[in-house]
Amino acid sequence: MSDWKRVPLETLLSSKISYGIVQPGQDQEVGVPIVRVKDVRNGKVDVREPLRVSSEVESKYARTRLQGGELLLTLVGSTGQVAVAHPELAGWNVARAIGVLRPLSDISPRWLRYYLESEAAQQYMREHLNTTVQATLNLKDVRTLPVPLPPREEREAVVDVIGVLDDKIAVNESIATTADEFSSELFKYALLARPERFTERALTDAAEFINGRAFTKDATGTGRMVVRIAEINSGPGGSTVYNDIAVSEKYLAQPGDVLFAWSGSLTVTRWFRPEAIINQHIFKCVPKNENPHWLVHQLVHRKIDEFRAIAADKATTMGHIQRKHLDEPVSFPEPEELASLDSRIGPLWNRALLAERESLALATLRDTLLPQLMSGRLRVKDAEKIVEDAT
Repeated sequence: MSDWKRVPLETLLSSKISYGIVQPGQDQEVGVPIVRVKDVRNGKVDVREPLRVSSEVESKYARTRLQGGELLLTLVGSTGQVAVAHPELAGWNVARAIGVLRPLSDISPRWLRYYLESEAAQQYMREHLNTTVQATLNLKDVRTLPVPLPPREEREAVVDVIGVLDDKIAVNESIATTADEFSSELFKYALLARPERFTERALTDAAEFINGRAFTKDATGTGRMVVRIAEINSGPGGSTVYNDIAVSEKYLAQPGDVLFAWSGSLTVTRWFRPEAIINQHIFKCVPKNENPHWLVHQLVHRKIDEFRAIAADKATTMGHIQRKHLDEPVSFPEPEELASLDSRIGPLWNRALLAERESLALATLRDTLLPQLMSGRLRVKDAEKIVEDAT
């Protein structure tokens, strides 16, 4: 990297870095959607549940109105998360805790995103955090973040080789999402078309619900991940806890297990990451009587809105359900119907799991290659061969 000059980040931008709407007010049913810190994760923006602000408020922040192609950098709380704004976000805006970076025309937003995600850039941001109240990145420090600037053809080559992995990961995510949506539709159709082949049974007839324990206490910082609600929702992050203690199998999550967070943001998910330790407030849903995992997932998922309503009524700081709610009835397919559904939904469940696990492996490879490419320690041609073998 000795041949590459280093320049302040602000010199690679077409305009001054800005942060967004300071006081968005109450969420609007109709209004301009904005991106918040929690929406920016793993290089992407989650647009499923945006906060909306009035047009009157948004009109005062034209400087951060998105057109697509900008970099979004989180500045408060979960700092250092970065994503490129997709064209579908044109017309959106951002919250104050997000900085909007507009690269020069010859600077690829994706390349700049890759550098900002690199360990060197992340370490710079960690060293410049203001933690007096909560973790905050000041814009003046972001502007002066040193960025190595290889020749344009070298930058484009890095984008191409890492982009192959990113694109394959995106395809896998689409496969998993589509497979799960199709599975839900198959189950829903069977229930509507053949109700006589279903019976009302307690949810606990389908699975044993094993509650995790407080495994974050006295954690060693090494070993297996401790799965909390945050890890179920967003995957591992800077606050993720690791522990190398011995744990009974019943408190371990294996790829393909169904996990159900029963407090806070109630969620049911298929675990696809390596073996991990299940923390409190999360049920491991162990199928009974050789029921398939997909069935347990479907049954819990069909109750999730009801469970969330119950949790919302709790006069506590964190809503939750109780074990008695697991004994409430669900529509359970009779053996013949279950066998029929399993022949169709089972392969979809397995394909989605395979796609998720493949994406995890590709992301690990990407995160290994990226810092070496960004530092010049690995030649692009060598990386291309590694990526070709992996995909």
